Amino acid sequence: MKFTIVFAGLLGVFLAPALADYNINVNDDNNNAGSGQQSVSVNNEHNVANVDNNNGWNSWNSIWDYGNGFAATRLFQKKICIVHKMNKEVLPSIQSLDALVKEKKLQGKGPGGPPPKGLMYSVNPNKVDDLSKLGVNIANMCRGIPTYMAEEMQGASLLFYSEKCFTTNILWIVNISFCGEKVEY
Repeated sequence: MKFTIVFAGLLGVFLAPALADYNINVNDDNNNAGSGQQSVSVNNEHNVANVDNNNGWNSWNSIWDYGNGFAATRLFQKKICIVHKMNKEVLPSIQSLDALVKEKKLQGKGPGGPPPKGLMYSVNPNKVDDLSKLGVNIANMCRGIPTYMAEEMQGASLLFYSEKCFTTNILWIVNISFCGEKVEY
């Protein structure tokens, strides 16, 4: 009996890291208070990546559901969710993101490579009625809070855009801006 318990314990110790999701933490020195932190979790089994940006009232959470092609960002200060189609030409594949996380190439001050790519979305002011059509992962994250769809604006620039925008800078890979009356501060 003791052998079984010891064996099960050792199996758990050695097997847990192999089955775990990969995570990475990145400190944000450009944050006003200097205390922001971003973390990424890649779950290959469910084909989902989760990005958490912890920065007080400016905190947000984003989920990229590669299985259904949608991404959602929850803005905690505004208490809203914004959902958009994933632009697979700009966002890294889950395999690329997973490789960056595993290799810990995103640690520290950034990869030192080219500047991040940018995406700009216009947020539709009408609430989403049925979250289930966006997939179970996004429905679970956005359940109970107002959720809005956003459309990508091709060739748009923040310099010439008249509405307020909220920008998420994701691990020196991509900057995503959400613009419209629902995200004004």
